[in-house]
Amino acid sequence: MALDNVILAIIIGTLAAIVYCLRVLVLLERRIARMDENIEKMANHIEKEEEKIEKEELKIESSVGRKRKR
Repeated sequence: MALDNVILAIIIGTLAAIVYCLRVLVLLERRIARMDENIEKMANHIEKEEEKIEKEELKIESSVGRKRKR
């Protein structure tokens, strides 16, 4: 009878450990998803800034090119 209780306690403990590990994995996955969203937002912001810079470069190059032609 005592052996049955020990085996049952081991099984319940193992199941509890598995549930706890799954909980931790879910929390980590959510954290990584938030980090991924933030990285995507930063990349979009950088892309917009690069487009602005490229447009400004084209304006400068075209104005310099016109002055050289004169």
